[in-house]
Amino acid sequence: MIVAGKYPFKDGEQALSGERAHLLEEIELVIASVDSEACKQKISREKTMPGRILYDPRALNSAFTEGFASLGWEKERIRCEYPTQYYTPGYQPAEIGRGAFREMDFVKDNVGVEVQFGKYAFMVYNVCAKMTIFNKNGFIDVGIEIVPMRRFAREMSTGVSYFEQFVWDLEQRGTADIDIPVLVLGVDTERSLETASPP
Repeated sequence: MIVAGKYPFKDGEQALSGERAHLLEEIELVIASVDSEACKQKISREKTMPGRILYDPRALNSAFTEGFASLGWEKERIRCEYPTQYYTPGYQPAEIGRGAFREMDFVKDNVGVEVQFGKYAFMVYNVCAKMTIFNKNGFIDVGIEIVPMRRFAREMSTGVSYFEQFVWDLEQRGTADIDIPVLVLGVDTERSLETASPP
C-alpha cells in the first residue's frame, strides 16, 4: 500500500519530527508492507454491487496488526469505570458492564496509531475523543489516524468513510484546547498509481 495523503491536525506532522521521526518511518514501512490485493477477498451481498469482489477491512486490519506487532507496537487498554452518581433518584440501572474498556490499536513511545476502515463516526471519535482520553491518561501525546482515500473506499462495502471527507470536516471544525497533535494518513493501493491519470 502507499501513503497518498497527509493531513497534519494541530501540527501532527511536526510533532512526529526530530526524535520521533523513526516512528513515522516505521509506520510508513508497515503501510508499504501491506499487500492490499491479498485482502481483496470479500464477495459483496449488497444490492448496489452484488457479487463484486471488495477489499475486506478485517483482512486489512489483520495485515496491519501483523506489521505493527513485528516492530514492537502494542495494543493499549484503559478500563472503564462508569460513574453512577449522575443517575436520577429511584432509577434502577441494568448491571454495568464488567470488563468494559477503551482500546488503542497500536502504541509505542507515547505515539498512538488507529487504523480505521469503518464508518465515518469512528474516525471522528478516534481523533476527537479516544486520542484525547489516552492522552489524558498518560499513554500518548501524539496520534496517527490511518484511513482510506476515497478511491480505495469505493472498493469496499458502502458506508466506509475516507480521507478527503474526514479532512474537510476537521478543517471546518478547527482545533480545541483538549485536542492533541494527530497526523491523518490516507492510504491507497499501489494499483492506484498505475491507473492514475497523467497531470
